[in-house]
Amino acid sequence: MTRTRRRLPARPVAALAAAAGILGLVVATPPGQASPRTAPVAAAAENTATVFYWTKTKNWAAYKLHYAPDGGSWTTVPGVTMETACTDWVKKTVTLGTATGLQATFNNGSGTWDNNGGKNYALGTGNITVKDGVVAHSDPCADTGTTPGNKATVYYSTETLGWSTANIHYQPAGGAWTTVPGVGMQAACAGWWKRDVDLGTATSLKAAFNNGNGTWDNNRGSDYALGTGVSTVRNNAVTANATDPCAAQVPDTQAPTAPARVTAAVDGVSVLLTWDPATDDRGVTKYQVTRVGGTTGTVVTDVGSTVFSDTNLAERTAYSYTVKAVDAAGNVSAASAAASATTGDKPATPTTGKPLGTDPRKDPIYFVLTARFNDGDASNNRGGSQHVKSGNAAADDPMFRGDFKGLVQKLDYVKGLGFSAIWVTPVVLNRSDYDYHGYHGYDFYKVDPRLESDGASYQDLIDAAHAKGMKIYQDVVYNHSSRWGAKGLFTPTVYGVRDTQWSWYYDEKQPGFEYDGLTIDAKTGKSYYNGDLWSTAEPTGNTCVNWGKPTQYTSPEGYRIYNCQWPNPTSGMFPKELFHQCWIGNWEGEDSRSCWLHDDLADFNTENATVQNYLIGAYNKYIDMGVDGFRVDTAVHIPRTTWNRRFLPAIQERVTQRHGAEAAKNFFVFGEVAAFVNDKWNRGSVNHSAQFFTWKERKEYDADDAKAALEMYDYEQQQGTGSQPTSTNAFLDGNSYHTPDNSRFSGMNVIDMRMHMNFGDASNAFHNGKDSDDSYHDATYNVVYVDSHDYGPNKSSERYAGGTDAWAENMSLMWTFRGIPTLYYGSEIEFQKGKKIDCGPTCPLATTGRAYFGDHVAGSVTASDFSQVSSASGAVATTLQQPLVKHVQRLNQIRRAVPALQTGQYSTEGVSGDMAFKRRYTSGTTDSFALVTITGGATYAGIPNGTYTDAVTGDVKTVANGTLTVAAPGKGNLRVYVLNGTGRIGTAGPYLK
Repeated sequence: MTRTRRRLPARPVAALAAAAGILGLVVATPPGQASPRTAPVAAAAENTATVFYWTKTKNWAAYKLHYAPDGGSWTTVPGVTMETACTDWVKKTVTLGTATGLQATFNNGSGTWDNNGGKNYALGTGNITVKDGVVAHSDPCADTGTTPGNKATVYYSTETLGWSTANIHYQPAGGAWTTVPGVGMQAACAGWWKRDVDLGTATSLKAAFNNGNGTWDNNRGSDYALGTGVSTVRNNAVTANATDPCAAQVPDTQAPTAPARVTAAVDGVSVLLTWDPATDDRGVTKYQVTRVGGTTGTVVTDVGSTVFSDTNLAERTAYSYTVKAVDAAGNVSAASAAASATTGDKPATPTTGKPLGTDPRKDPIYFVLTARFNDGDASNNRGGSQHVKSGNAAADDPMFRGDFKGLVQKLDYVKGLGFSAIWVTPVVLNRSDYDYHGYHGYDFYKVDPRLESDGASYQDLIDAAHAKGMKIYQDVVYNHSSRWGAKGLFTPTVYGVRDTQWSWYYDEKQPGFEYDGLTIDAKTGKSYYNGDLWSTAEPTGNTCVNWGKPTQYTSPEGYRIYNCQWPNPTSGMFPKELFHQCWIGNWEGEDSRSCWLHDDLADFNTENATVQNYLIGAYNKYIDMGVDGFRVDTAVHIPRTTWNRRFLPAIQERVTQRHGAEAAKNFFVFGEVAAFVNDKWNRGSVNHSAQFFTWKERKEYDADDAKAALEMYDYEQQQGTGSQPTSTNAFLDGNSYHTPDNSRFSGMNVIDMRMHMNFGDASNAFHNGKDSDDSYHDATYNVVYVDSHDYGPNKSSERYAGGTDAWAENMSLMWTFRGIPTLYYGSEIEFQKGKKIDCGPTCPLATTGRAYFGDHVAGSVTASDFSQVSSASGAVATTLQQPLVKHVQRLNQIRRAVPALQTGQYSTEGVSGDMAFKRRYTSGTTDSFALVTITGGATYAGIPNGTYTDAVTGDVKTVANGTLTVAAPGKGNLRVYVLNGTGRIGTAGPYLK
């Protein structure tokens, strides 16, 4: 009998306690009376629950069950006595009457309690097990009634599943299936569960496995065919007549190989150490880096990756480093060959900062193209190779015009709008025809000097923002470099002819010159572009066929194009171990993760350890500077396995090492998983959908990253959209907030592409976003925007032009619904609305959605607080009077004052109305509950009684019957009724009134 994957209903989390309630209780304190739940519809007969409790880890002398049927009263403390059921289990059957569940705690009758960490256990009817805090549904002592005879011993591995309990649901050949969910399996050893099954006269069985809470493994719909004797089931593979996987293993005495190719690079008083991964028969778990030298003598540091940045060393001092690999058994490899380094001088200014380290959901984001925002220093302006051809020269509009100095000067403008986080485009040295936006990285270890000035370095920007309580999120690129390679990893030599056709494009060869984007050629008066890359003579070791020979192709100007004049994936100019060698053919296929996006973007082979080390080392530098998070460009074009194995752990490890565990927890990583469709899953491809990247892997893959990427792609495509993980982390349980389950979180949050695509209409964005939220790890961390530097809604190539009223409505939704509201610079005045966002490298930037914004913020501005401008003069004063500016200022005030709107879970249960919902956040002494409706009216049923105050108007409503009705506030307006609210927040504006 083939069984489909089952989704058994999950039990709700316990309701919040009343004043004398049970939350936050310590051990040895009995729980009090919890507030009743809404009574269920009466059943025809009395319901019962048989509660089994695991005793092995408690070893109490007695076991008591203290419980309350849903809607009923608690038993008298300490409750009723439980009886022995079978080995390591006690049980008690209780009558519930018409209730369909109960709240429960356990104790030893002498003051020691298990109350589920202060939340109580929410249990249902039937057979229920409570084992070390995990609730499941089975009878662990069940006797299936099969006549003893043949026996099967089944071992099941949950090593890659994350299950904390396991049941086997089976059918002996010719017999009947057990009752769902089957019988409980016993923990056998780490990662394995065991059950002996009596088959009677049968010689085989069919089986499926589940965790007791609705998650099934039925062998992808085929069930498992097992025989007598010992069988193991691991990662969908059955081994018949197997050896006991829990039998004493041969001790691991084999040490890993010594790490190879240890290299040390010096940067001032820091040393960046990298090495190739060591190998081991059972896997390397960590590395030991030993440093010798200086006044500190010998220092040993444990490292989880193959990159280590040693900082704050003594100046002009020689150090030597060796690395050893360590496996899980503690076997240590021989030391690597030593790598030596001598430090230089300590930088004149501090090179490190510290992230603010607070919950990122509290910080609305203002997204800035740094080079196009505000020009603080004209001396670093540069036009690039297309300056004249594009028309920007005639308009005196160099593509690199804005800079960090200009951004520092206008931090008060951003703060005055109410934003406490700024997302800046990539800061690394770029190299392309049109590289102002930052996504064509060339030297990932160097900040682009066209963005820096004396007294306004990148470090200065970070420190200045932090001093104002504002975060800096750095846009980062792991997927690709520029077409000219990556300095320090590989740079190709190209063929160029400086004849009458190409002298404008190829700089004269300059021996010893290194491109920096800023240096001016004294002969031409232009910045160097590629005078260090090309050769008229074929270089030694050239791999590009027909080097320098003319092709049949010409440029748009009609100039003859030569072979190997520009790098591309099939030219043979890049080593395959470092860069991929193909073009993307299918944007929802596997090749989209292993081929080039565009001819300007050399695609890194991110499954290669050398590439991984290069990128991890580069971005460690910016973590050390104190940035508050990374926005990850083109995240979908790197396999999730690589993110989860290499890059995300490396980020966490580095932030923890430099800034502490709390900063690491709140270091905000949000990826661009570009799915330009309006549905929940990107054309049915789970591997290319945003929510997919928020989850850990569900099984173990090959140790080789390239093989693992293919295995994961195939496995998840087979699983399909219906078998992906789900979460309740974003949702209220009725009216109650519950602690999120972060056990399956990958470490990456995402941009909400589905809402972005549907923001042509706010209602569409709301309903489409809500429809997807169960498939994210936690949608309250989604970054939400209407348009960006790439696209508008529905993949429009233009900046949003839906009108001021529609903009106000979109903003009202973004600032009150789950997620982090994000505004692309200038949207507060509908800057460049309807203009093409990106018209390519040969058009005037002034005509695009990436135009220079600085004229609108010219003058002076001082912010006394978020959303509060104390003084302004010049053009910026006019900008600050625009209707959407007033709107976003007040939205930020309201959101900042109501915790539920920042970090709360939400629900539409019992809510009528279009864009209407309730949100709650509870932590410690904070309990924030808000009812929101946008544009239209709404009715809220089943809500807590009490006094609600509208944060927009100050209107007060008293609820005595669990129902509140709100009239329609009008287009772009909203109502936020806060339970026990403090009153109106801010002053009436053009929309919030």
